[in-house]
Amino acid sequence: MSAAPPRPEPVTADPPWDIPRPLLTQSWLDLTFIHWAVDPADVEPLLPPGTVPDTFDGVSHVGLVAFRMHRVGWFRLPGLPYLGSFPETNVRLYSVDRQGRRGVVFRSLDASRLLPVLVGRAGFGLPYLWSRMRVRTDGDLIGYTSTRRWPGPRGARSRIVVRRGERIERPTELEHFLTARWGLHTAFFGRLAHLPNAHPRWPLYRAELLRCDQDLVAAAGLAADLGDPVSVLYSPGVPVRFGRPAGGRAS
Repeated sequence: MSAAPPRPEPVTADPPWDIPRPLLTQSWLDLTFIHWAVDPADVEPLLPPGTVPDTFDGVSHVGLVAFRMHRVGWFRLPGLPYLGSFPETNVRLYSVDRQGRRGVVFRSLDASRLLPVLVGRAGFGLPYLWSRMRVRTDGDLIGYTSTRRWPGPRGARSRIVVRRGERIERPTELEHFLTARWGLHTAFFGRLAHLPNAHPRWPLYRAELLRCDQDLVAAAGLAADLGDPVSVLYSPGVPVRFGRPAGGRAS
């Protein structure tokens, strides 16, 4: 019988580590976080070996996160203004590994620049997909559209519109759990990897979901109808630093 994973690291609003020599730098701007509650048993088969669902009060979550990636750069070089700036929408799950490291697992990452898609797939084993995308802002309204081009399922799409509300001065424990994730898990060449990140504390706002027509969640292997979201949040964004990946036990 395999040993149970150790107790997960604490959920913290601020990063638990510094990354003075980043592998990647970027900014995430105009983010909308939409989350649904799901049974951990429904997401466990979709996680890489060596991880289990991370839960809050016994519940796991599926996240649909739309935003603008801004100026992706390598090491300490300046971020690229064109190739490194593009809309992105991802479907993500929440994981914890055998070392207790919390993270996210991406089921899909739709992006509008082909070169970053190819680099993300080949360099990090992440499920990036090339899509037609747009982010529009009009006062407190923010709209995101995407239509998948390659590799598929071709035509998978999303249409999201939110209205930004008031600033959240004291986020709840659940809001920290869903947004303050200091790494990602991915299976790369048959081995589990944890890629740490660090950024300032999220500035979070309430958001009213005016439209959410999408089939990205179903295309990512989850139920097509998850009911009403349990959380909708907006953030103007943060600068982000990624460290070098660390290994983990896959079984």
